[in-house]
Amino acid sequence: MASDLITPAVRRAPTAPEPPMRVRTWPLRLLTTLAVAGIAATVVLGLWFTPNDQFMGSYVRLLYIHPPMAWVSFIAYGLAFVSSLAYLWPRTRSLAWDRLAGSSVEVGVVFTGLTLVTGSIWGRPTWGAWWVWDPLLTTTALLFVLYVGYLVLRHIPGDPERRARRSAIAALIAFIDVPVVYFSVYWWRSLHQLPSIDNLSTHKTTIHGSMAWTLLLGFVSFTLVFAVLLVHRVRLARLEDDEDDVGLEAALAERRREVGP
Repeated sequence: MASDLITPAVRRAPTAPEPPMRVRTWPLRLLTTLAVAGIAATVVLGLWFTPNDQFMGSYVRLLYIHPPMAWVSFIAYGLAFVSSLAYLWPRTRSLAWDRLAGSSVEVGVVFTGLTLVTGSIWGRPTWGAWWVWDPLLTTTALLFVLYVGYLVLRHIPGDPERRARRSAIAALIAFIDVPVVYFSVYWWRSLHQLPSIDNLSTHKTTIHGSMAWTLLLGFVSFTLVFAVLLVHRVRLARLEDDEDDVGLEAALAERRREVGP
């Protein structure tokens, strides 16, 4: 009788309890140590052991962090795309996929923002302006706005299942801009240089020697940083969901006591 008087807005569809999330400490510590050591080595090599560029001079040193940050953004959004598909597929539907997608996008948005900032720092002495409406810059800014909107959408109050569904659809739509960003330098006339590694138009690498190895180390190191941040964010998201469940159960119990037997 008491349960019939509870308002539908407070109800939640019954779901199977998830097992407690356990992450071994030593692999995460090892991953963190490798990530920090890799970033430190990239900074040392980039600042003191690699030569200046013939045209860009010392500003070429931004090359060792700017493309890796963009790379991490693509990884994050690609993982969110796959996780969203896994949630929408009935056979693999689980809020764990939704948490992974949301956590991955949060980290990706941070790296996209850093990509825009470092790109502006590089563009000021190179192009003479902090910002130009270049196709690559414009599509990257749009990518940032799209995924910030995704995060805003996730924070709209509502049923967790419904929130996960609409967030997954938004992630799929936003991902359309990812290949547009990558191919923008090929599709339109752009001030931005073509990729230094595996240029699709010439199939050649324009960076060699210590500069190439430092750039490769930057890609690996920032990828490890992404993995560390993602693990911590997923664990935090799980704790937040558990806290919401406890709060909901407390609200239901309080409502039942108010209604009486």
